[in-house]
Amino acid sequence: MLIRHYLLMICMACHCALALAGESPYFAAAARQTSDGLQPANVAVVINDDDAHSVEVGEYYRNARNIPAKNVVHVRIPESRHNIPVAEFNRLKRQIEMHLDKDIQAIVMVWTAPYAVECNSITSAMTLGFDAAQCRKTCAPGKPSPYFNSSSAHPYTDFGIRISMLLPTDSVIQAKSLIDRGKLSGFSVPAASAYFLVTSDASRDSRASFFPKSAHLPQFKLDIKTIKANSIEGVNDIMFYLTGLSSVPGLDTLHFLPGALADHLTSSGGDLLGTGQMSSLRWLEAGATASYGTVSEPCNYPQKFPNAMVLLEHYLSGESAIEAYWKSVAWPSQGVFIGEPLASPYRHSQWAPASGMRSLPK
Repeated sequence: MLIRHYLLMICMACHCALALAGESPYFAAAARQTSDGLQPANVAVVINDDDAHSVEVGEYYRNARNIPAKNVVHVRIPESRHNIPVAEFNRLKRQIEMHLDKDIQAIVMVWTAPYAVECNSITSAMTLGFDAAQCRKTCAPGKPSPYFNSSSAHPYTDFGIRISMLLPTDSVIQAKSLIDRGKLSGFSVPAASAYFLVTSDASRDSRASFFPKSAHLPQFKLDIKTIKANSIEGVNDIMFYLTGLSSVPGLDTLHFLPGALADHLTSSGGDLLGTGQMSSLRWLEAGATASYGTVSEPCNYPQKFPNAMVLLEHYLSGESAIEAYWKSVAWPSQGVFIGEPLASPYRHSQWAPASGMRSLPK
């Protein structure tokens, strides 16, 4: 239980502490899983055969992660539209699911577009089904995810859902570099920092009350740095970077460590190929390994974006990027998860599971 003990001590506000303790209706308690979590054998790789980049990157990913060939699903999406209608998506979803057995717990779609299904993200629609009610009013509260802050290591077994992520392929070189970073993250636990920025943009700082206090966690070789600033520049130890701005400056001056998670709370970060605001793709291009953004106007409900404390707890407990990111979003219907799903820098650490939690050395 020591991971939670440390995070409770550094939580900024009492409602944040209650959330982690499982005493708030907004959060579920997250008892740690005792298994090794998501494995390559549990992942399906979906390749678009009409996209040469998808074919090349998909095969590279399968080999890099030793994913069984039987887990590869081939589909044809002839036009790289950003957004597809629900009827077309439902046909695609059925085509994919008919090839999946009960051991598949997660799906990685190897393409950049399509990334939206009307107002839903393609990852939420693939995992939870299309949420038509959200599209009638995108600024309404979202539908709660049963996987949010859960202890589950097997989402399909436990909830009947397969968590999903896009592995973007606009650039084959960048996609392969992303895959390599994800794989490299599993070899060591580096000295790192987690940056949580409280910016001058009040409307995009709605989740700042869930940021932890600055602290040093020696057992994780992690410095938590919660600061009032619009950006950071010239730092080279980033494992987490969460902020709230429509566009984040200084990304080209930063160095992200393998497995780094980074995102910005804004309306259309998940409009990956749009031009209105900074795309979440910019995080991956800068060196992050996974990110998140909304594909339609969500308004600034913190529940529609990653919760810093939940993300920290699950990632530091050894879960993969796809598990930790999915568990950190309470209402994910409008949010697209992107990156290398199996990145897990804290999984193979010196801390072994004890009493259902990864225990820190005393």
